[in-house]
Amino acid sequence: MKLPPRVKLVDVGPRDGLQNEKQAVPAEVKIGLVHRLQEAGLKEIEVTSFVSPKWVPQMADNAEVMRGLRRQAGVRYSVLTPNMKGFEAAIAAPREEWPDEIVVFGAASEAFSQKNINCSIAESIERFRPVAEAAREKGIHVRGAMSCTVGCPYEGEIAPERVGMLAKLMKDIGVQHVGVADTIGVGTPLKVRRALEATLAHYGIDDISGHYHDTYGQALSNTLASLELGVWQFDTSVGGLGGCPFAKGATGNVATEDVVYMLHGMGIETGIDLDKLIDAGVYINQALGREPNSRVSKAIRTKRAG
Repeated sequence: MKLPPRVKLVDVGPRDGLQNEKQAVPAEVKIGLVHRLQEAGLKEIEVTSFVSPKWVPQMADNAEVMRGLRRQAGVRYSVLTPNMKGFEAAIAAPREEWPDEIVVFGAASEAFSQKNINCSIAESIERFRPVAEAAREKGIHVRGAMSCTVGCPYEGEIAPERVGMLAKLMKDIGVQHVGVADTIGVGTPLKVRRALEATLAHYGIDDISGHYHDTYGQALSNTLASLELGVWQFDTSVGGLGGCPFAKGATGNVATEDVVYMLHGMGIETGIDLDKLIDAGVYINQALGREPNSRVSKAIRTKRAG
């Protein structure tokens, strides 16, 4: 079995992890988190979202956060822009405050698309088309997030053909990289593998990533199954930030710390300093008044305490 010698992780904690928090998180804390992540060696960080504060009040400080970043060479800073209004807001600032990458999202489930963004899959793609075109014209990379690729809270199991269809639609509008997301964390290795294979019919192995939630404790198993297929890019969230809104009390994003520990134990390079990463997770979770949702963090901090 030939595994990738190196893996690139995109930490989505500052955006995907914090967006559903009910308590206000100050902009300086979010900026501090991004700085700690890049100091730990993260080269890809999803910073914020340019969406209506009416729908996502936690991201209302998006411009302030982007302005406050102390950018590091070699780090790519991405933001979510679900429509042209969001994209225009993301580039309204001076050039040095622009994101390096924008993210658009679509669902492999028709019901999820209607419930989540109030339009069909086809309509969502047409909404993203001008966003992708405008971003590429300005030299901004375009990534697509494909949600509910193995299961949906409304439709149940999702056929791989639906994932392939969405990947093709993303490709057709100029999306350069797609993430295969198990949004509610119901996936198991074989199901995730089938979703990835359907995506690989339209994208090369270097242009896809895995995004696995740990609701049922399957995220590391699904990561391993992806590695065996040659996938070498994954979304993770420091301290396990981000709950699963469709499974009450369940965990959401897989903790970056847990993935890094597994990869390093397999001899796979990440360029990430695990100790600094754990400290970053502690920093943001202390600001939220709770413990990091990472078993590795807990184990290593217990060991540190002697």
